[in-house]
Order: sequence, then structure tokens, then C-alpha cells
Amino acid sequence: MAVPRLFVPGELAAGVSLSLSPEQAHYLGTVMRLSAGDRVSLFNGRDGEWCARIEEIRRDKARVAVETHTRPQPREPDLWLVFAPLKRDATDLVVQKATELGASVLLPVFTARTNAARINADRLAAIAREAAEQSERLTVPDLRSPIPLPDLLASWPEGRRLAAAIERGGPSAIPQAGALLVGPEGGFTTAELDVLRAARFVSPISLGPRILRAETAVIAGLALLQGEGWSTI
Repeated sequence: MAVPRLFVPGELAAGVSLSLSPEQAHYLGTVMRLSAGDRVSLFNGRDGEWCARIEEIRRDKARVAVETHTRPQPREPDLWLVFAPLKRDATDLVVQKATELGASVLLPVFTARTNAARINADRLAAIAREAAEQSERLTVPDLRSPIPLPDLLASWPEGRRLAAAIERGGPSAIPQAGALLVGPEGGFTTAELDVLRAARFVSPISLGPRILRAETAVIAGLALLQGEGWSTI
């Protein structure tokens, strides 16, 4: 049986003893049916991956002892995903797949045609953690607070190029970029497209001849940018 992997916020070093969350204790004891003495893998996004052993475990409480360093902390890509929130299941899928594909920042953006008035930040953060645990990455992406598209463009960090996925527009070649923007199910409005094309840091791109669902565009765009070396320019 595969050793369970868990994200923990605390320091990881040999000899450290950590208390797990009630949800993690339930997962290890009830779902995975582990007991004292069994192994788990831990990561915190800073100290690499560590092997630990369960010291005690109850229904909603568990404590583990950190033992050996099994993987160093690598330098990971700095690629942002900027996306318009979708319906609940589609947004969950976007967060899960973006985490698996290595996005370092997840930034929801509200556009004129965004069909979700809010997001459940706690739910999405949990999905990102679980995806990081499952995919064996050693960091969890930073989930930012939602922001309207005009405010996003006005406060965009200097030096980071934004590749904007636009239906039936933009060059077919994917430029090197530090972020991907995917709009809502209904696409960007004409006014939004004009603003995006006028921004010097935005590179309009096409993801092919077909009209993709927004969640499919996220997966395709991140994969293409990964193929370009995940550069930030």
C-alpha cells in the first residue's frame, strides 16, 4: 500500500513531533486504517519531504514523529493561473488540475460574464492541498482572493507577461509567459478584449481551432506553457 502523503504547516526536521488536524487523523485512521507505528510522508513547501511514524492516533487526533529526510525541496516553476470562476464542479476541476500541473498561484478574476458570484476559498484550498498530496509535488499553490479584471490589470506586477487565451484570436505560437489567463464560459466581452489587447504585458494566444470549455483551456494552456519552459518575462 502506498504511503499516505500529507501537507503540514509546521517545521519538518528529524526528531520533531507534530499534531495532525482532525481531518488528517480521520483520513489516516478511518479511511486508510493506519495505526501507531505506520509510516506517513510529510511536506510543508519549505523543508522537502520527510518520512514520519504515527505515535498515536484516535478518531480525531493523531501525532507523528518526523524521522528521515527523503526528498530535498526543489526549485519549482513560478507560473500563475488567472481564471474566471465557473460552476462549482468545474471550478473544483480547474483548481485540482492546475495544482497537478504545477501552477504556483491560483488567482480568481471576475469578468463581465463570470457566472459565479463568489468562491468558497476554504473548499478550494482543501482541493489544492489534496491535489498536491496526490501528485507528489512538494508545494501547495497560493490561492489568492478574487479580484475584478480591471483591478487585476491595473495592479499587474511589472515584468510578468500574461498569456491570455482568446477564442479565435491571437497567434498560434505560445510565447514564454509567467501567467495564463482563461476567461469565463461565455468568453470575454468586446470591451474586455480591447483592454487586454491594449495592455503591453498581455500576449493574446490561441489554443487551437476548436472552442474549448474553460476548464479544458486551463489544462491545455498550462501544458503548453510548461512546454515553453515555464519562463517569467
